[in-house]
Amino acid sequence: MRVLACILLGVLALWAQEGHGVTPADIQRGEQIFVTNCARCHGPNGDAISGVDLASNKFRHARTDRELMDLIKKGIPGTPMPPGNYTDDQASAIVAYLHSMGNAPRSTFDANPGNPARGKTIFDGKGQCRTCHRVNEQGGFTGPDLSSIGGERRPADLQRSLVDPSAGIRDTNRPVRAVTLDGTVIQGTLLNYDTYSLQLLDTSGKLRSLRTDKLRGYELMKTSPMPSYKDQLTAQETADLVSYLVTLKGQTR
Repeated sequence: MRVLACILLGVLALWAQEGHGVTPADIQRGEQIFVTNCARCHGPNGDAISGVDLASNKFRHARTDRELMDLIKKGIPGTPMPPGNYTDDQASAIVAYLHSMGNAPRSTFDANPGNPARGKTIFDGKGQCRTCHRVNEQGGFTGPDLSSIGGERRPADLQRSLVDPSAGIRDTNRPVRAVTLDGTVIQGTLLNYDTYSLQLLDTSGKLRSLRTDKLRGYELMKTSPMPSYKDQLTAQETADLVSYLVTLKGQTR
């Protein structure tokens, strides 16, 4: 999976060199817009409408990125595709995300969708996922809340996060480590930061706002504290766990 992640990063670098100027932040922003506004009809994989597969990067009504942006903003007359109230920047981010879907490896979820009941058992037991993650206010605070993860991430992304957690860290879930002037180490999930302060949710679930002039320093971690399940779960167990995560869409359980 690390090889695949490197290939994807190489594709993005080449794309940027060709003048697209795409960054991982652009793709993440496009993903958020897509999940919120587009996935309701197109599905998280972009293939919920018959005859339309957005991840294929083949568009019947658009041949260029500019045409695709216009389509996203204006819709397609005579079809259920409505106009979207997007800025050029937002439409460009969606296009960047659609291209990333086409370049990313597909998951095995369609071939083996797994069993969500078995997946929940793994989540609560063997996987020890609640040690770090919360679902509907139950669990730990080291990792992000997963209560609605099924509506926010594609099965392919969820599968990749299980076997190679550091390959798909979102900026909104970036681990951070800060050291105060008296040497106290504070770790958690970054919420926001600027020149003068940073806000994070620490590992005990407490919201912390730290002034940078009161710190020896801080570091936005490039690797995830989450362990890889590549050698801890079988292929079937991984499929079952992904299947359970897909069901988490904010419902009360």
